[in-house]
Amino acid sequence: MTTLDSLVFSPVHKVGVLGGGQLGRMMGLAGIPLGLEFVFLDPSSDACATAAGDLVQADFSDEQAARELSALVDVVTFDFENVPAATARALQENCLVYPSPDALGAGQDRLAEKELLTSLGIEVAPYHVVSSRTDLLAGLEKVGYPAVLKTRRLGYDGKGQAVLRDQEDLERAWQKLGDFDLVLEAFVPFQAECSLVAVRGLDGEIRTWPLARNVHSNGILVLSMPGAFDEALQSLATRKMKALLEHFDYRGVLTIEFFLADGKLLANEFAPRVHNSGHWSIDGAVCSQFENHVRAVASMPLGETSMTGHSVMFNWIGEMPDRERAMKIPGLHWHDYGKSPRPGRKIGHATLTASGEDELKRNAGRLAEIAGGEFPRLLGQLFD
Repeated sequence: MTTLDSLVFSPVHKVGVLGGGQLGRMMGLAGIPLGLEFVFLDPSSDACATAAGDLVQADFSDEQAARELSALVDVVTFDFENVPAATARALQENCLVYPSPDALGAGQDRLAEKELLTSLGIEVAPYHVVSSRTDLLAGLEKVGYPAVLKTRRLGYDGKGQAVLRDQEDLERAWQKLGDFDLVLEAFVPFQAECSLVAVRGLDGEIRTWPLARNVHSNGILVLSMPGAFDEALQSLATRKMKALLEHFDYRGVLTIEFFLADGKLLANEFAPRVHNSGHWSIDGAVCSQFENHVRAVASMPLGETSMTGHSVMFNWIGEMPDRERAMKIPGLHWHDYGKSPRPGRKIGHATLTASGEDELKRNAGRLAEIAGGEFPRLLGQLFD
């Protein structure tokens, strides 16, 4: 009788993806040259990933649709970490699922996430569980002002959270978030935000891309530059990553976001999927995060993760700058997700590549001027 374990070494031809956004799209575009086909499950009829495969239109909570997807493919993965764990387990009835539903579920609750990270020796900022206003006041006694109040579930890109600097902020935040299960975190006076993207393959091999320095605006990543930190910090981040990957017996790409504070790396959160801060790897690494994720879930050997030069990624939020002007800049790689523009929506990105740091900084300044808005100011934070 065929079992799921015996399927691990079976050839994979069709990959199912829960989520049809830009991450799924880029997975598909990376996997098609490897001879793979893709089927995406997404609630939207115009999901942008359909440029790279077929679509099963259904809600992520639709377990029957998930079973139908699993009958069409050899393995299923995710481009969206808030897929209900029950849906992921329904998929497992018929096919392989990577990453595992356990890894998916652990990243969906900020409290469970922090408890897991702490148990693995991965340091996080001080925190306090909040189920009532009394809990919130007790938490502030513990962590002090400033602090960050976050919903335990469904918060990403700055959603479901509020910074508390004084009593007025507390009142506003409680009015907005008080009906949810919450966690209060100490505000970290960080020197930099960074992330490590890694991949673990069929045989347990782990490869990491260079630690990236990130800049956010309104909770959304806008700039990311790999290779901005020394080897000692890279090694420290890699040790933390290895502990998490091996805990889950993980397969695929996983990302940990860190705060760098006083020489320490404090984990903010992890994402069991390909990640916005790894987009530079499409044009700036030997093998991108998307190709390596597909390789891992399809039981293929992993590719090299080293940089091919210097690079920086600009995220386009809500609207895109003048493409024709931008494309005159040497080393510019443009990525349009095929999504309708709207405020706060990720609709594309651009990666600048260069042979040296001075060239990269000069051309990034040109692109920041074309993009306008906050980019010229935020770019200064990246290159400090």
